[in-house]
Amino acid sequence: MKTAAALVALLASPTCLALVSISWKFGNKPSGGLKDITFPISMGIAPHESGFYFAQQFNFNRVRGIGYTGLQPKKDNSGGSVVHGVFSSFQNGTTSSHNNCQDGADGGAGVSCAVDINAGYNATYSLVVENTSGTTWRGTLVGATSGENAVIGEWTLPSNAGGIKSSQVGFVEYFPWNSGSHDCGNLPKTEVTFGKPTSKTAGAGPGHVGDAFEFGGCVGKVAFKTTRTPADAVNVEVGF
Repeated sequence: MKTAAALVALLASPTCLALVSISWKFGNKPSGGLKDITFPISMGIAPHESGFYFAQQFNFNRVRGIGYTGLQPKKDNSGGSVVHGVFSSFQNGTTSSHNNCQDGADGGAGVSCAVDINAGYNATYSLVVENTSGTTWRGTLVGATSGENAVIGEWTLPSNAGGIKSSQVGFVEYFPWNSGSHDCGNLPKTEVTFGKPTSKTAGAGPGHVGDAFEFGGCVGKVAFKTTRTPADAVNVEVGF
């Protein structure tokens, strides 16, 4: 099991102000890397406002930049509650012509893709990352219990990129705090559950999520609580 310090070291700069980290891994390391991963995430009591980001990161063989995919709550619209799906690459040289994508990721190199769907927060959503051909990858938001299915976007990595590595780290972030000072006691209450990742890649083995850890400037100050579900998923609560 990785220590909290080791998990923090794995987090890339876009997540340096995250509140919580959580590791994931597969039992084996297939030759050439994984060709797909599905990350289950649910955010049942998240506030219906922009601010929180619940994500899983992933790395590719033979390139340095990370990717990540996840969910963000947003303000309700005329169609009801809004679930915002994100699929990003921080690898220099990533390209995309997909309508949901734009150049740049958190102010740096890469590509960012996003989609909004009108759907409930009580569902478990699957964030599916899959290779479509060559070094092109697609991110899809699938409502495991609601039946929603929406392509978040597609991007193409440099030609030397390989498949996805078999372990990395996810996070819970409150991104309004990235732009200035903040009071830890003012964090809105939220809850998220990270399920075990799965893959159809031959030889990947079973997926696992590690324990969640606090880190950053608000450790011990945001009512952090974590438990495991009967399905061996990890539930995280923070805020007031």
